[in-house]
Amino acid sequence: MTTEELSLRHKDLLHARLRGINTWISEYSFPNLYLFRKNHEYRVIKNDELLISGITYDGLKFIMPTRDPRGIDPQRVRDIIGEYGAMYPVPEEWLSAFPGDAYLHGYNDDDTDYVHELDKLVTYSGKKLHDKKNLMNQFLKLYRHSALPLTDDRLGDAMEILEAWQRDIPGGLEATDYYPCREAIENYNELVLCGGIYYVDDRPAGFIIGEELHEKVFALHFAKGIRGIKGLYQFMYSNFASIMPSKYCCFNFEQDMGKESLRQAKVTYEPEHMIKKYRISIK
Repeated sequence: MTTEELSLRHKDLLHARLRGINTWISEYSFPNLYLFRKNHEYRVIKNDELLISGITYDGLKFIMPTRDPRGIDPQRVRDIIGEYGAMYPVPEEWLSAFPGDAYLHGYNDDDTDYVHELDKLVTYSGKKLHDKKNLMNQFLKLYRHSALPLTDDRLGDAMEILEAWQRDIPGGLEATDYYPCREAIENYNELVLCGGIYYVDDRPAGFIIGEELHEKVFALHFAKGIRGIKGLYQFMYSNFASIMPSKYCCFNFEQDMGKESLRQAKVTYEPEHMIKKYRISIK
């Protein structure tokens, strides 16, 4: 058995394998794991099974499979969980591999992914999203704007936006996702990311960076905008949703990590799906 800190050199080993798991859960993505490797102390374990160990935001040590455990010998699954204490994140469709008489099924709401349908984000239709639509309309009325693909020649502008965004956040660099976002910009092509960048009055104002998570779902890893531009985020989400290929149904806005400000921001967009991530342990 070998154990290694997760790094860029594991991309070829993990990228396609994780994509093949076919789940909407945001952690089953190599860019997600790589960019947040320090937060969760991710390590790659090579044995008869290829596994990833880590620690959740609330301190749970866990093991993460890199293939559907329903295709692994049940006794081997039990041995793995017994050795590492818990398996996480487990989507609901995998629970049949963990019968309730032998396993504990738990989850933390702070881990839950928020999933939003694209059609609704494009138009902000309906009474509950009326405020979002109003903010977007104010943006369109108040500002000259342009929306462009985030390409190599615009990554410097994205970095400028990130630095300006961070300066307005209290608590310093460690209180935000500044470092993972910076690495996403620096390794944009290496990580096979995709995004859009937005200009207001000819100045860099906001960007979105994400990737295909599932054949129908696009994960939004980062959305950053200059503070004080009314309706900017509402416009960015609507515009980016409008240019998605037709095969995608949804954006995964990922979890809120128990941060009330993030929770409120994500809830106000009225998610259609809340994707629980189960923590499995032996009874």
